[in-house]
Amino acid sequence: MLSKPLMTTQEIAELLKVREQTVRSWIHQQELRAIKLGREFRVAVKDLEAFVNEHATREPSWAPPDPTRLP
Repeated sequence: MLSKPLMTTQEIAELLKVREQTVRSWIHQQELRAIKLGREFRVAVKDLEAFVNEHATREPSWAPPDPTRLP
């Protein structure tokens, strides 16, 4: 069983303050992993978190420094 629920494209759009079409575009471009159920897409919370982390402009302040990155 799923430990966290699946989110709709509308829920993600509201959460991230973007248009629902933008979320669908990320899915179609395979930037955001999704599951197609009938005619609708659902996204696991874990996959949304990974997407947001991949698109962050910098490492989180609580993360240890990356030794492979040059200053």
